[in-house]
Amino acid sequence: MKNRLTFLRKKTNDRHGSNPASKLEKVLKSDKPTPEEALKWAESLDALLSHKYGLVVFRSFLQTEFSEENLDFWLACEDFKRIKSLSKMASRAKKIFTEYISIQSCKEVNLDSYTRVHIKENMENICADCFDLAQSRIFGLMERDSYPRFLRSDIYLELTNQKRPSSVTDPS
Repeated sequence: MKNRLTFLRKKTNDRHGSNPASKLEKVLKSDKPTPEEALKWAESLDALLSHKYGLVVFRSFLQTEFSEENLDFWLACEDFKRIKSLSKMASRAKKIFTEYISIQSCKEVNLDSYTRVHIKENMENICADCFDLAQSRIFGLMERDSYPRFLRSDIYLELTNQKRPSSVTDPS
């Protein structure tokens, strides 16, 4: 059974690039923020997402909650907005729709029916802002839900020196 399911493991690892584990290690080793920098992430979700290390740590946190598809969708929308070629834009829009918006897709994000209908209509005439409504709804969801929990998480508290790492034992 284990041998038959190895293809799933490979597919999961491939979705964030060629070797996400090494990318993660590289970012975590090279760009570690000072506690003061990490404390600035508590100012806003934008502040967290604009910091390379913060983005990686937040994704790691979302993975523990099985909700990283929200961040993946938001990032896919950010990338989509930078596309200049209409043919590439159409292709990427279909990919985003299939991956995140379609009902029961593997990484379906939680959107209301109005937003889904709005996106379906936008798929008829694709432009750079066709996912803006959905992206803002997902951002709001992360901002109200996942982000506050992240700020209370051990991983964030350790980065800001508000809590000792669990691997360190008290000598007294």
